[in-house]
Amino acid sequence: MRPLLITMGDPTGIGPELIVKTLLAGDLASLPLPVRVIGDIAALQQAGQIFGIVAKKTEEAGPIVCLDFNGHRLEVEACSSLSAANLNYGQPDHDCGRAMAAYIEQAARQCLNGSAHAMVTCPINKKAINAAGFSFPGHTEFLADRCGVKQVVMMLAGSSLKVCLVTTHLPLTAVAQQLSVETILTTLRITHHALQHQFALPRPRLAVLALNPHAGEEGLFGDEEQRLITPAIKAARADGIVADGPHSADTLFHFAVHEKSADAVICMYHDQGLIPLKLLHFDDAVNVTLGLPIIRTSVDHGTAYDRAGSGSASTASLCAALRMAATMSPQPFNGTDSKP
Repeated sequence: MRPLLITMGDPTGIGPELIVKTLLAGDLASLPLPVRVIGDIAALQQAGQIFGIVAKKTEEAGPIVCLDFNGHRLEVEACSSLSAANLNYGQPDHDCGRAMAAYIEQAARQCLNGSAHAMVTCPINKKAINAAGFSFPGHTEFLADRCGVKQVVMMLAGSSLKVCLVTTHLPLTAVAQQLSVETILTTLRITHHALQHQFALPRPRLAVLALNPHAGEEGLFGDEEQRLITPAIKAARADGIVADGPHSADTLFHFAVHEKSADAVICMYHDQGLIPLKLLHFDDAVNVTLGLPIIRTSVDHGTAYDRAGSGSASTASLCAALRMAATMSPQPFNGTDSKP
């Protein structure tokens, strides 16, 4: 079986210890697919010491090493050879920045060539990656570039709610300027395709939020609903997509969660979707990149330098990301196949 790949993320963040903690809890063994870590031996061994374990190499085959954590075996593909003496939690150096990028590159390469089922990413330090010469805001943009994809959609998902973002990391003052009929329509098409082909929903229902309070009150509080959002919804429906709205954000989430009125909520900006999502799924939310020709899920948190090295960070998001990746099917979006 093709493995699930976990990229280790920042060697000085909580990524390595989360991997070891899930291993020791038996969560990796419970998955339906084998797991391989793309990372660093020294960093993982250092993480083992947090839990009082001296991890030993038991097998080596080229870059792939089996580490034994007191009877719990972890397959690791070493893409860096960092010095344990230089690994200080919360202080990634230039070598760590290059290593983080190398893990992502290798996992993406294997997913693209079909030798791996999916990649699940642990958190990175964006500043360290940029300092190492990789000028991307984060994982999503890095992977889109490596996969040759221009447009992707960020989905944040939990068991009760899935939200997809039309715009992501922008100041609120820039959101309205970035919205267009095409960007909203593309988000609807990519989300529809992913829910159909990767999440096995034959006819997914998309609830589209308004930008302004009370859906603009017919132009009283803004006209983006009339000029941009409603035309995008009409165009999506012409494609056969089940989409409705624009809905006022202050009421829609109640019905989406409690009455299951939508399979995903399309949000115009970051906090519009992430506040309700994290209220419900603060520990176990999963970040999914839709629109790639590969499966990529991620933990929905950062490097947590304040907790790194303590062993106290929750593994709930990593476990949820692994379970979701294992059940998804890779179906690339080509921009023309949105009709059911």
